[in-house]
Amino acid sequence: MGRKTDITLLDEKGIRCDGRKIDQTRNITIKAGILKNADGSAYIEFGGNKIIAGVYGPRDIHPKHLADSDTGVLRCRYHMQPFSVPERKNPAPSRREIEISKVIKESLQPAVILDDFPRTAIDLYLEVLQADGGSRCAAIDAASVALADAGIPMRDMVSACAAGKVENTIVLDVNNEEDQAGQADMPVALMPHLEKITLVQLDGMLTPDEYKKCLETAIIGCKQVYEIQRSALKAKYENGG
Repeated sequence: MGRKTDITLLDEKGIRCDGRKIDQTRNITIKAGILKNADGSAYIEFGGNKIIAGVYGPRDIHPKHLADSDTGVLRCRYHMQPFSVPERKNPAPSRREIEISKVIKESLQPAVILDDFPRTAIDLYLEVLQADGGSRCAAIDAASVALADAGIPMRDMVSACAAGKVENTIVLDVNNEEDQAGQADMPVALMPHLEKITLVQLDGMLTPDEYKKCLETAIIGCKQVYEIQRSALKAKYENGG
């Protein structure tokens, strides 16, 4: 965080480098049920992020020794396509992708009622077609819609959005430039009805007061994302999906 840049991240009028105000998210579009061969699916455009989520299961788990007689298992793979970033990415899973896969799984697991499906697996695949700042939050948002689309019982949706610190100012939904050159980035995931946080990460330095404000700002963003997730699911079923 905090690398020098020639871009003005925040001008004197409080306008950010992409034209947004400090409390605005980027444009968000979500569509449910886009893959006919998956049990549930979703597509999200969150700023410059473009991500597809596919859910398969519950289904028999292989290898069998991974099965749990008391509960189901949620498995997650977050994968960036080689063309998703400006410089071609190696198609093999990177340490970052493995870490984000684990983070996404742990952020979704409290919402998914796995006890109903002992000895089975629910497999979640996330393919990043284009990456921008905040791809893990966008992936969580798409994954939650895909799980709901698959009919997986859930305690609540999981909605994610990041906040951060740019030019000593707390801003909502950090973009790629702000992520690279700003002072802090805080991805947050929330179960909005239960008002329970399932993910908080922080890259950078914040004072206690800044931390509190950053978390509150991210939660506001999560609740805005939830309304878009809900609308996406509603639109699919209203259209006979």
